[in-house]
Amino acid sequence: MTLHNARILVVGAGLMGAGIAQVAAQAGHEVLLFDARSGAAEAAKAKLAITLAGLVDKGRLTTEAAQAALARITPVDALAPVDLVIEAIVENLDIKRALFTELESLLPAEAVIATNTSSISVTALARGMRHPERLVGMHFFNPVPLMKLVEVVSGLGTSPAVAKAVFDLAGRWGKTAVHTRSTPGFIVNRIARPYYAEALMLLQDRAATPELIDAVLRAAGFRMGPCELMDLIGHDTNFAVTNSVFAANFFDRRFTPSLVQQELVDAGYLGRKSWRGFYGYPDGAPALPIVSITPPRAARVVVHGRGALAERFVANLPGALRELGSDWMGLAIDDRQLRLTDGRRARDFGPGTAVFDLPLAPAGDIAYAGDASAAAWLTWLGLVPREVADLPGLVVARTIAMLVNEAADAVQQGVCDEAGADAAMKLGVNYPAGPFEWLAFWGAEPIAMLLDRLDQHYRGERYRVSPYLR
Repeated sequence: MTLHNARILVVGAGLMGAGIAQVAAQAGHEVLLFDARSGAAEAAKAKLAITLAGLVDKGRLTTEAAQAALARITPVDALAPVDLVIEAIVENLDIKRALFTELESLLPAEAVIATNTSSISVTALARGMRHPERLVGMHFFNPVPLMKLVEVVSGLGTSPAVAKAVFDLAGRWGKTAVHTRSTPGFIVNRIARPYYAEALMLLQDRAATPELIDAVLRAAGFRMGPCELMDLIGHDTNFAVTNSVFAANFFDRRFTPSLVQQELVDAGYLGRKSWRGFYGYPDGAPALPIVSITPPRAARVVVHGRGALAERFVANLPGALRELGSDWMGLAIDDRQLRLTDGRRARDFGPGTAVFDLPLAPAGDIAYAGDASAAAWLTWLGLVPREVADLPGLVVARTIAMLVNEAADAVQQGVCDEAGADAAMKLGVNYPAGPFEWLAFWGAEPIAMLLDRLDQHYRGERYRVSPYLR
């Protein structure tokens, strides 16, 4: 089965539908664009003309290619029989089902229906269809022409041939397709939940400020910190997605919504769109103070542990001794210790000890807790120390561990494979690495150990370790 030369009907001429129509037309397909709102399809095509002209002005498209793509898009005022329908209408189960019933009365049996749903079960959407095997999820990310990821979602009744045809089609359109089963959140919206949830938990525990959390995660390679990202998405939207995933997973405590975010929603502090969220707008997050620390002194410095991090420390500390056989990573400085967090708190080791966060980058902001002298040594190592409350996993380590854990569960449950999870998170939400790339860098044992200690601290199901990591 192939859809390479398919005639396509896009239902829904909003932002997503128009973007899908543009991508399909630029790939050479004849595209019919339908919207139930009078004049919406024509208006969408007019906007696409401006978009394509802009690409010509920027040298990204020739005039001829832009004109040809626009000519392939035809606004229509009624549904019509085609080879492939891509639905991009409101996220409502009953409305989508009604559309599919109407489409099945028009389409030949071999035609494919793809839904761009971001959250509704494809299995549930197919219920009542005469040919449920023809329905598949084709979840694009916004803005469609720019974002490379497409989640191809198979419901319980989806034909493997249909899923493969849509997977191949996405590739021909210049997208990276990943296959996923129809489970709550699919890949991206499921695995990404801890990025927000851990920040909200730290705020609830009053462990750090929003601007500090954002700063250390940006330093770890994320384009935006979780607090500023939630402000951008909108707290009402983010909170609704979390509630949806929570309910769809039968109230699994890993997905428990946050009281911190509920309070923001209740207050109407929705983020950028309401001019206030974690931050006030248009100013955004306040700058963290500049760190100015006297260079440290010590009679004896020993670098403990092996691996890239230990080698980085050695390079920054000429004359330091080595202890390769140690079971911990960090520095022994005279009678003090500076330890990479393993889920234990600084106070668990007694006086003279500090713990520091997982340094995914060689420079930038990093969280630490415990002995104040740690700040000087972290500065000496090229990092910018930011003190947080002495809680297990600090900021980056617990966040990465939970992202890896959720991805591991997804693979364990057959939702996707490791490569699909990595591609989805890097292309769908611009993570600096995929969860299984982090797993390879850090190792399953230290991640599981950190999660176990978080579980011991919080006493609940939230931090249970995926069997995939054992």
